[in-house]
Amino acid sequence: MESGGRRQQEQQRLLGLRQEAAEYYRNHRVPQRMEEALNALFPQRPADLYGELANYFSKFSKTPEICKLVGRKVFDGVGQPTLEVEIYCTVKNHEKRICSTVMSSHSQVPEKALPETTEADEKGRNESVNTAVEWVNESLNTMLRDLKPTDQCKVDKMLGEYFTKKVKEREELQKEEAAEAEATLAPASGIPSATALPGGKKATKSGRKESVAERTIPPAEPFESVPCGSLAIGGTSLAIAKAAATISHIPLYLHIALLKHHQDSPKEMALPLPMITLLNCEKNSPAKLKLMKEVMLIPPVQLSVKQGIERVLDIQKEMMRLLEPPGKVPQALKRISHLGCLITGCDKLEQPLLLMQTACNSIGLELGTDMYLAINCAAHELMDYVKGKYEILTGTFRSPDEMVDMYVELINEFPFVIALIDPLRKEDRQQWSNICCALGSKCYLVAEDAATYVSRLKTDQNINLPTCSGVVLKYINQTKVSDLIEVTGLLDGQRHITILGSPDGESSDDSLVDLAVGLGARFLKLGGLSRGERVTKYNRLLAIEEELAKNRTLQLIGWSLEAHSAKGTKQNPCI
Repeated sequence: MESGGRRQQEQQRLLGLRQEAAEYYRNHRVPQRMEEALNALFPQRPADLYGELANYFSKFSKTPEICKLVGRKVFDGVGQPTLEVEIYCTVKNHEKRICSTVMSSHSQVPEKALPETTEADEKGRNESVNTAVEWVNESLNTMLRDLKPTDQCKVDKMLGEYFTKKVKEREELQKEEAAEAEATLAPASGIPSATALPGGKKATKSGRKESVAERTIPPAEPFESVPCGSLAIGGTSLAIAKAAATISHIPLYLHIALLKHHQDSPKEMALPLPMITLLNCEKNSPAKLKLMKEVMLIPPVQLSVKQGIERVLDIQKEMMRLLEPPGKVPQALKRISHLGCLITGCDKLEQPLLLMQTACNSIGLELGTDMYLAINCAAHELMDYVKGKYEILTGTFRSPDEMVDMYVELINEFPFVIALIDPLRKEDRQQWSNICCALGSKCYLVAEDAATYVSRLKTDQNINLPTCSGVVLKYINQTKVSDLIEVTGLLDGQRHITILGSPDGESSDDSLVDLAVGLGARFLKLGGLSRGERVTKYNRLLAIEEELAKNRTLQLIGWSLEAHSAKGTKQNPCI
């Protein structure tokens, strides 16, 4: 009797479980969807029936959620430490690695800095990367768990709040340490030490007669400090965007475009024109020219990206031939800059431009028609603060006003130069205005050093820049994807052109290209075609061009470099 009673109880328990299971599956519409799937697939009779069933039911699965962030210290293309961020999500009840991103390193220390300055910068960089790895693996890993990667705005808001909190904590700690140090120091003698100017030179003594330039030049703005650990913010934000694109089964550039245009899918997308660096004029070489950090080629808009890059490669081969001394074994490849371009030294301002002209003419190309030039002047690296002038050639100095006159002469002599990047320091705002009045209808005048930190460009919904055509934006440090979207929107509204640029310390991560395409940048500044971490980005641009052309969504560029004047760019109050 007892065994019969136990058997009946077990049967009732199993019946209850069956009823509970049936109710559970009915509530989730499993029988209905199973019937729909079988009816839909039977006419197709797929070769892989279970694969098709898996595909059919996968669209009903739960949206993937972040389950883990992993940060690690890696090295960029110049051997500097940087941050890699990996995103793991819970996908169909399993933890799965979705993607990773590697941040590019950026340094404000100029090439001719003192050894102790460079050493201090390297030490600070190491500390910052180590802190960023700690933030990702601990605080951010906990904070972002269970969030959806597709909610970029929410994630970026949390990242921004976390970063602000960390910066305030660090400032308070520094104040406490400074107060303790001051309390322990003996009373000072009251005699102030000489104030050091940028470049390590001491201030003029009180009895020395100053020149007008020394008295009137605007002082250099202090370097904006890079908060320790800031790479964690930019790296995590970009990794989240890549994860969202991956789980949505769309390319990153389209995901960025959808974020910028509030989920309205663009019918067509235009590619940015590449600014391809061909020459790097060394500032520390025996040659005299210091002004031109990069001489870049810009293909005409009627060429595809592929055709433009192939044309630049032809010019590069000819340039390498011209730079080799006659009768010697070619060694130009041993003179490749970290920017991925040829290194050369020149003694005159016009020499690299004439060299470019010769190389193009030798292969039947005409500058101004078949190819255009841009110059990254990097003038902020050339200021002698004692003289109050720019050292454009060794021993040759120009005041800010004389620089404007020099550029006017240069562009008049070489009209195929259609862009000047950082022709002046950002502090010389009056001269920026003057050069835009003089050259605004002839070439783009672009600020790069003035736009180092994207988050600092936003001031009361305006762009805090000197008068110019546009800016080079870089994805570094605490920059977030949402910041780039907001700033490029403001630039578009104020008719500035947007250029996405890679930092000096580039990584092999090619996300910058997708950002440029998705944000609708006018130009893309990636360096040269001779280093793997830079070439991989050009390859990504080629792949996007091919994909858009295949999908018939490639928009032809609707503007001309010949008519690149300031019409439509907010740069020139005099036109």
